[in-house]
Amino acid sequence: MGLTYQRVLLKLSGEALMGDLAYGIDSKVVQSIAQEISDIVAEGVEVAIVVGGGNIFRGISGAAAGMDRATADYIGMIATVMNAMTLQDALEQGGVQTRVLTAIEMQEVAEPYIRRRAIRHLEKGRVVIFGAGSGNPFFTTDTTAALRAAEINAEVVFKATKVDGVYDADPKLKPDARQYQSLTYSYVLNNDLRVMDTTAIALCKDNNIPIIVFNLSVAGNIRRAVMGESIGTIVGGSCEIT
Repeated sequence: MGLTYQRVLLKLSGEALMGDLAYGIDSKVVQSIAQEISDIVAEGVEVAIVVGGGNIFRGISGAAAGMDRATADYIGMIATVMNAMTLQDALEQGGVQTRVLTAIEMQEVAEPYIRRRAIRHLEKGRVVIFGAGSGNPFFTTDTTAALRAAEINAEVVFKATKVDGVYDADPKLKPDARQYQSLTYSYVLNNDLRVMDTTAIALCKDNNIPIIVFNLSVAGNIRRAVMGESIGTIVGGSCEIT
């Protein structure tokens, strides 16, 4: 089976890097993710990544604890850079050239985000990791993923999570919850399915970028998604509700 997607945007939550830990980064999980990314890069896929920071600090939680929301969000953005650098190190130890580009300038440790520079890195076969979110408070890394995907002309957004798709109810609370195979953007928005936040879904809808939600913890799923295998749930303009 050949490649279905040539340029992809992979959205990783900070929690995905924790593994079974209660906090922080599980190095074995990071190495496993890096190996899967390395495998698809070797096949010619151009990979950009947006990583969250919820394993270290979450802005909304900080605001709920009494912090100023903007300040809490900026701290969360810095946390994403820590995750980005960790993933970069794992990829480069595996021989994959990687660049971290941040929306908040940190020139001693990463390049500032410039759209054309990001695209050039991808064209040269380098993995690009976008850190510090969008650089603005009140916006999630989901929204950043949709924004960066549109800016770099990515063909798809891979939303890698701890569940194997989108359900009509929380499968942890309702064992009989039904998994969707495909959904339209409008259905996700109208039914508040929480695939990604509404701004991210609207951005993908406006730019006709499909979203594939799948379980990151299943070995080989990133490659299966790139190859167009039917895994998880796909959200797109031409999808039916199945």
